[in-house]
Amino acid sequence: MKLVRFKTNDKISFGSLEGSKIQVIHGDIFGDFEITNEEYNLSEVKLLSPCTPSKIVCVGLNYRDHAEEMKDNLPTEPIIFIKPSTAVIGPNENIKYPSMSKQVDYEAELGIVIKDKIRNLKIEEVNKHVLGYTCFNDVTARDLQKKDGQWTRAKSFDTFAPFGPAIVTNIDASNLNIQLLLNGEIKQNSNTNKLIFSIETLVSFISKIMTLLPGDIIATGTPSGVGPMKVGDKIEVRIENIGILENYVV
Repeated sequence: MKLVRFKTNDKISFGSLEGSKIQVIHGDIFGDFEITNEEYNLSEVKLLSPCTPSKIVCVGLNYRDHAEEMKDNLPTEPIIFIKPSTAVIGPNENIKYPSMSKQVDYEAELGIVIKDKIRNLKIEEVNKHVLGYTCFNDVTARDLQKKDGQWTRAKSFDTFAPFGPAIVTNIDASNLNIQLLLNGEIKQNSNTNKLIFSIETLVSFISKIMTLLPGDIIATGTPSGVGPMKVGDKIEVRIENIGILENYVV
């Protein structure tokens, strides 16, 4: 199932996307809900970020080729940082280039969407607490990351956490092709089977540090090929069986 969040006639709703049709959902996608017969064409609505996370926990250096690209040693345990909820934008929304940065990079990533409140999970418990998966772009002010030596400022600007267009449930995300296209040209091209730390390992590890809440996102790291964007660029994150996240830089 592809779960979306959308706006029409100043009303925000959840829905189930099938092709170009959205069926309205009544209830809580993180709990009990039903799919109604009320229907919209995709062209009639504005898609929003598919949920509203309290936080986004990102994983750094989780593809071997990206660690080599950044000239870093392979991590022995996940390296994590947090993006604020205020950085979130949805599909077809604009990434705003901050005036204090001279190099803003794209980073295509698989996003894990947490289903319920969790803490201290064992690896074998993880899957039943994952609602689904989404496309994520970990936008980064690379010059500020290098200047600061830590990542908070570089990762936290408003609009630096695009994700969507949907949350896809009931799929195995361990072997999916992932790409980033810059103005139609493939810049990143990899597969989630190249993750250093698996989805289950990441969720378990993070849950032992902090409580995760329904709708929280874990961004699982980016493959090699990261690079700069400029104003006017079109950015697409494409993940097999999940969808295409499109944004523009302004």
